[in-house]
Amino acid sequence: KASYKKLPGTLELTDSHLTWTQEGKKAPAVRVQHSEASSLFCSKEGAAQVRLKLGLVNDEAGHNFTFTSPSAVAYVEREAFKQELTNIISRNRSAAPTPLQKPTPLAAISTPAKTPAPIPSTSRATSVSSDTRTPILSGIDAATDFRLRKKVLLFNPELLALHKELVMSGHITESEFWDGREHLLLAEAAAEGQKRGRPGQLVDLRPQTVEGGEVKIVITPQLVHDIFDEFPVVARAYNDNVPNKLSEAEFWKRYFQSKLFNAHRASIRSSAAQHVVKDDPIFDKYLEKDDDELEPRRARNEVSDLFINIGATLEDHVETGNEKDVTMQAGRQRGALPLIRKFNEHSERLLNSALGEVPPTKRRRIDNGNDEDEDAYAQITLDDLRDPEAMSGITLQMQDRERYFEGQLTRSASEQASSEVVDVRAAFAELKHGFRGWEPRFSQLRKDKKAGDPALDSMTQNVSARLDIRTRKTDFPPTLFRQLTTCQTAANEFLRQFWTSLYPPPTTTSSSATPSQNAAKVAKMAGYLSKTREKVEALVRAGQMEGVEPERVEVAMKPLLDAVEHALAFYRVRGAKNSTLKIA
Repeated sequence: KASYKKLPGTLELTDSHLTWTQEGKKAPAVRVQHSEASSLFCSKEGAAQVRLKLGLVNDEAGHNFTFTSPSAVAYVEREAFKQELTNIISRNRSAAPTPLQKPTPLAAISTPAKTPAPIPSTSRATSVSSDTRTPILSGIDAATDFRLRKKVLLFNPELLALHKELVMSGHITESEFWDGREHLLLAEAAAEGQKRGRPGQLVDLRPQTVEGGEVKIVITPQLVHDIFDEFPVVARAYNDNVPNKLSEAEFWKRYFQSKLFNAHRASIRSSAAQHVVKDDPIFDKYLEKDDDELEPRRARNEVSDLFINIGATLEDHVETGNEKDVTMQAGRQRGALPLIRKFNEHSERLLNSALGEVPPTKRRRIDNGNDEDEDAYAQITLDDLRDPEAMSGITLQMQDRERYFEGQLTRSASEQASSEVVDVRAAFAELKHGFRGWEPRFSQLRKDKKAGDPALDSMTQNVSARLDIRTRKTDFPPTLFRQLTTCQTAANEFLRQFWTSLYPPPTTTSSSATPSQNAAKVAKMAGYLSKTREKVEALVRAGQMEGVEPERVEVAMKPLLDAVEHALAFYRVRGAKNSTLKIA
């Protein structure tokens, strides 16, 4: 039992079709061939409704079915359909893609009059479907690559709209769309691979006062872990008393009312609460004396990593550096020493946790050998900031190279002839003589405002005009503006594909195409670009129907048309040169 479009019925899977028949009717309203199934989605286990969605080759929306049997029975039925349909979709993907007819209701098929066979529509079944299974990035599986592409599109609505406009409509393939955008996938993969570090916030619980004057503190497993990590003495007290002497709830209740908790609070305000807190025979045994002596209770480890050693450059510039502040003496305020040392220990734990996750090769130590300077420099070198592959750029195609280099040689020769040997001593003596009798009188300098005020007014007007343009909303109708934006975005993508195929970058993360493939792609993009003017003219007519002057649409799209005309002119000249070379 399954409902379709909120109508009850029966879902059946035969050897060749998936059918759904409404209750009280004999003819199935939905009839899908096995070869038309392309994707499958199911609701999560334990959801309120047990659903199944089947995507088709020529229809992304597909069909949604909701199993209406009792929850346990519906889940078993859905899993049976899911297993069979998964096998069918796998067979479809492994087979060669062929144009398929869009699913139609049986009532339309069983009419006695013969209708001509529908013309197979050009869809992404032939251009994109097989291409989506090919990873864009080398070295990862197809499923991970697809997940990265999906996340990038979901986080970039404009890129998603462009993908729907060009890839889903079959203009370009999936690999062509992502060609040149591999850096987005690499950035997403790097973001997923990063492990989140420890939070830098010090554990400082703030009790909340609720109705009736009661104090409330919410305990979570993460909070318990942070308390044990920040204060090992609490973990030791927990292991000694729970569950033999105290239950877990009673342990935390007494801990938050004890002097030990107030001693751990990261604020001097806890000292005022110590006079109110009652004694506790269990937690008072774990109290420690305040660390307020001149020497800290715990010896500080020697810092050998130049990344975190603040005093590493202390002696680099003694003659011009800052003098020591003799007023900064530890222990002048003994009440602040425990809090300061608590912050220092917390910071040290954060640094140790961060450095512990780095590979040992990056956590170097200073060697006192002959190459001490080189080793110290190697410690402050970040591998992530080094480019493993240097970009050699695109070769510049120049006309009349001989004339360019001849001009360079002529210019260098003339510069050498005109250059004179300057006597440094005489020049310095002349400069020194020119400063005789000069006295610095900057306090008496008065600058006339007539020269500065016009310049300031001009800059202010320029900034105001820019802000006015940015804040001013477009007065195009929303529908026309959306069409203009879509046309411009698609044409820009075709231009990007055109130029990157014409002059492919020397290094790429994806599989490089052959020259013949690039030439075919250039011709394909040139064909799309040649239709841009027709689209703009159609937009001009659409604007006239909505009351927009044609000149405004033409001015808005002129930069795009100029770029397209430049690309097409270059393509025609290049094609004429190639044909001339072939004839010769």
